[in-house]
Amino acid sequence: MIVNLAAGKQVFTSNAFLVTGDRTVLVDTGANFDVVDSVREHVDALDAVVLTHTHPDHVGNLEAVTTAFDVDVWGFDPAADGVDHELGDETTVVLGDDEYVALHTPGHKDDHLCLYAHKAGVLFAGDLVFQDGAFGRTDLPEGNRSTLVDSIDRILERLDSDLEVLHVGHGPSVTDRPYEHVELAGRMARQV
Repeated sequence: MIVNLAAGKQVFTSNAFLVTGDRTVLVDTGANFDVVDSVREHVDALDAVVLTHTHPDHVGNLEAVTTAFDVDVWGFDPAADGVDHELGDETTVVLGDDEYVALHTPGHKDDHLCLYAHKAGVLFAGDLVFQDGAFGRTDLPEGNRSTLVDSIDRILERLDSDLEVLHVGHGPSVTDRPYEHVELAGRMARQV
C-alpha cells in the first residue's frame, strides 16, 4: 500500500509517500508538518527512508523521522546532509513489496532520483514531472532545462506505456493514463 502522508496539508511541503509491505519505506519526508505522527497512524516502524532529492521541502522532516524511527536514509549523494547510504543510478531497492530501480534524473537538482517498479507499474517521479505535463523548476541552483529534458527522455525510454501510477513530488498522484502525462511533460519542457 502507498499512502501520501502530506495529502491535504496546507503547508509548504512535498508529498511524503509511506510504502508498506515487506520493507516499509518513507519516500521523501516532506516539511512543515508532523510526519512522525502521520507515519504512526499507519505503522509502528520504518525500515528506511529513500529520498528523491534533497531540496528543503522534501527533507525538512528528515531529522524528526530519523530520530523517531532510528532509521537510515538512502539518496543519490551520500555527501548530502542526512543521507547515510548511496542509492546509485540503476541500483535496485525494495519499497514495500516491490523492487524499484533508482534512475538518476538531474535537471531539477543534481541529486534527483526517480524510482520505477516495472512489474508494479509505479513511478515515483519526485520533482521531475507532474500531472498534466508540468515539470520541475530549473531556475533554482543546480537546475538546467536541457538536462531536465534529457532526464525526462531517459524515463520515457524505461517506462512501459501501460504505467499504472505516477506518484509526483507535489500535487495528486496520476492514475489516469500516467504515461501520457510524462510524455506531455517532455514536450512542454522543450518549449521555451
